[in-house]
Order: sequence, then C-alpha cells, then structure tokens
Amino acid sequence: MQIGPYPLRNNLIVAPMAGVTDRPFRQLCRHFGAGHAVSEMITSDQSLRLTAKTQRRADFSGELSPISVQIAGSDPGMMAEAARYQVANGAQIVDINMGCPAKKVCNKLAGSALLQQEDLVVRILDAVVAAVDVPVTLKTRLGYARGAENILRIAEKAEQAGIAALAIHGRTREDMYSGHARYELIAAVKRQLSIPVIANGDIDSPAKAAEVLALTGADGIMIGRAAQGRPWLFREISHFLTTGENLAPPEIREIREVLLGHLEDLYAFYGEYSGCRIARKHIAWYTTGLRESNAFRQAMYQQDSTASQIETVREYFDQLLAYGERLEFVG
Repeated sequence: MQIGPYPLRNNLIVAPMAGVTDRPFRQLCRHFGAGHAVSEMITSDQSLRLTAKTQRRADFSGELSPISVQIAGSDPGMMAEAARYQVANGAQIVDINMGCPAKKVCNKLAGSALLQQEDLVVRILDAVVAAVDVPVTLKTRLGYARGAENILRIAEKAEQAGIAALAIHGRTREDMYSGHARYELIAAVKRQLSIPVIANGDIDSPAKAAEVLALTGADGIMIGRAAQGRPWLFREISHFLTTGENLAPPEIREIREVLLGHLEDLYAFYGEYSGCRIARKHIAWYTTGLRESNAFRQAMYQQDSTASQIETVREYFDQLLAYGERLEFVG
C-alpha cells in the first residue's frame, strides 16, 4: 500500500485515538508490525498551539517515516494554517479528522459533526490540500445520523479535492461505538474511488481482519481500540494474512516485558506526574481478564508515583509467572 509517494511496510494502520495514540504507543505498534500510524488529533486552534499537551502531541522525534499528523477543526483557514504548521514541524502526511464522535469535539462543529455540512467539508478539504505540498488524507464515518449516511458523496468530494487516501469507520456519529460496524458502504466507496480506501471498525482479530478486507475490498485496515493493551495484534494479523495460520498468544513473560518497556517510555515522555496517571489506563488494558487482575488494578490505581506503580506491576506479573508462562484469561 502507498500514500502519495510513501510506500508503507504493509496495509495495517494504527488508528488515531485521542489520549491513546501518543508517540510511545505509535512506536510500540510499529515495533509489532503496524505499517503506518497516525497521530492523535491536534487542534487547529492556534491559541492552544503552545500548551504542553499540544506540544507533546506534535512530538515526532525518533519516529519512522512517513510521519502522519491528524488535525481537527471546523474553520477552513485555520485548518490550512494548522496543516502548514505541522508540515513545518516534520509532518510528511496531514490527516483531517472528520470521524471523532466525542461530544466536546462535535459541539465545536468538528470531527464527525462536519458531515452534516457537506459544503463546509469541501471548503476544508480544498483549503488543506491547497495549503501543503504533502499528501492529505481523511478519516471519517459513514455519516452523521443512521439512515442519512452520506459517505458516498463525501468520498467523491474528497477524491475530487485531491485527498490521497480515505479511512472510513463503519458507523455513523449517532452510532458512536454501539452495535456493530457496517462494511457494505465501505465496499461501495472502494468500488467508486481510485484512491486507497482503508476500512476501520471492530477489527479485533486476525480472522476479522481477513474478513473485513474480503468484504470491503479495501486497500488497508485501521485498528484502534482492539490494540489497546494488545499491540502484538499487528504481529498476529500480519502473520495470519501472510500464512493463513494463527500465532500462539504471547507468553506472560513477553507481556510483562512489553508492558514494563511501555511504562518506561510513558514516564520518559510525560514526566513523573502525568506519566504515572496516563499509564494507569494502559496497565488496565494489558491486564484485563488476567488472573486476579481486578484486585491488582485496585491496588495499582492507588499508586501515585512511577516507582511504586512499576513495582506493583512487577510484583503482579511475578505472581502470574508463578502460575506458568502461558497467557491465561479467567474472566
């Protein structure tokens, strides 16, 4: 798969997720075989550009090419300026967010709320594409409301505007994350367009990845929530798509080393206070369903320093290793 002039390692892409897809997470997923990763969304609001949060989100040092930065907003001029700024900051691909269903984003007429105003969609696409000389991609949904899906028109307008690739989550904004992703319209978009189309939504296993690729004919798949606490999912999917065989699940010792390495990266990236707090959700994801994990998480949430937090994690995994090397979910 290729986006603009950039050939990707494969067609497995890490979805942009606010508060999740930071540099440590992107790098970890790439390590496990993801061919591409898109940053968590960065606001186009210039007044927030120098905040610590925004500057961390725009930190791409040490990342593999191509660096893809997602921008969010509703004003075409501000979106164009944001694109220029991110390209000057090292972005090689600019991604436009028209898929986020979060209330705080949609209330500002950004994210998937934009799908209600197709004329504004076109103005934003035209402005951003004209503003930069790098590929511009679009992440979107089937539409704003169920029964009023307009992705076929949005997709056609995107290609006409010069969008280099289109990622589609198989739900509307109204659906949020309820129910099941629907892939029929993604398949219809793929038949309609000549640019790469990427399918997103509910891809949580190697078999599901193969199924979605077959159902949609998409050029690639984008994986988000399923990779939280499970970055080796990309390795498993890549192996299955290549060989038709399932890899054995990771052993407890490997999960322990992956998590501890992830924590060290988070601490270095965010610092003591934020690093400890941001790490909590990742630790919870890694351990969900493991033996005695509820009691462990309650103890872990009480730790307010990185040193005590990581020691609690080590002790828990040492206990798991005493039971054996194999991954064992107990509900």
